[in-house]
Amino acid sequence: MFVILGATGKVGRSTISELRRSGAPVTAVVRNAEAAQDLQASGCKIAVADIRDSSALGKAMLDATAVQVICPTSTRAEDASSEMQAAITAIAAALDAARPRSILAISDYGAHLASGTGITLTFRCLEDELKKLNVPLTFVRSAEHMQNWSRLAKQATRSGVLPSLHHPISKRFPTVSASDVGLLSAELLMSAGDVPLRIVHAEGPERYSTEDVARILGELVDRQITAKELPQAEWVPALVGGGLSSSYANLVAETYQAHNAGRIDVEQDVGETATGQTTMREVLALIIGGR
Repeated sequence: MFVILGATGKVGRSTISELRRSGAPVTAVVRNAEAAQDLQASGCKIAVADIRDSSALGKAMLDATAVQVICPTSTRAEDASSEMQAAITAIAAALDAARPRSILAISDYGAHLASGTGITLTFRCLEDELKKLNVPLTFVRSAEHMQNWSRLAKQATRSGVLPSLHHPISKRFPTVSASDVGLLSAELLMSAGDVPLRIVHAEGPERYSTEDVARILGELVDRQITAKELPQAEWVPALVGGGLSSSYANLVAETYQAHNAGRIDVEQDVGETATGQTTMREVLALIIGGR
């Protein structure tokens, strides 16, 4: 049995789809059963558990061959770091009680760094907690998801301007489709062995700059779209205006500072790199197709 936390997210759904396509038994762990009706229809067992409830999580993981975990995000929390750390502690306690044969964690580029990386530091904390369990681990360190351009891309098709926290706008950065991360994770779950620790970096078929994203968007909607660096002083107000808490917005801003300094990337001479097949054009086409 494969147990998937974060089952209704983009990565989780992609992992589950591939596992079910292969005929593997899956338990999807969700907070709201109504949001998982399609997963149940696909043959998944549904377990309802809050990510901070270690007892409920542990029950959902019983009889698990492997468990896929993903770092929880608290985008509206007053103290985002503390809330995410509490969730990680609960997940680790549940895994310690269930003792699956192997664990796969969706992590992040830059998770090897111990400070100054904002949101990415939470993934470092997740990795550190899981390493204490003495269970075969796979860390899938994902590049930034292409789908993160969703809100800005839709605005850009209306305004003709694509603002970016990536500086400079000509710099190409690693990125990957969330669905490709899920596909890779499913393959790794099904082939997991007894290796104590495996680190796999996941990114797309090529790297893109904000200028590349603006150009592709313009080609898709047949209009000129100009890439523009959003001044750093405007980052947090813009993120808060987009619905994030001030605490979470500051973590995001710190992450982009690390990105722009070239710190968020593959850990050199460690692990391996897997390349997804989905292009930025394909993802952006889906985004604007649903506008």
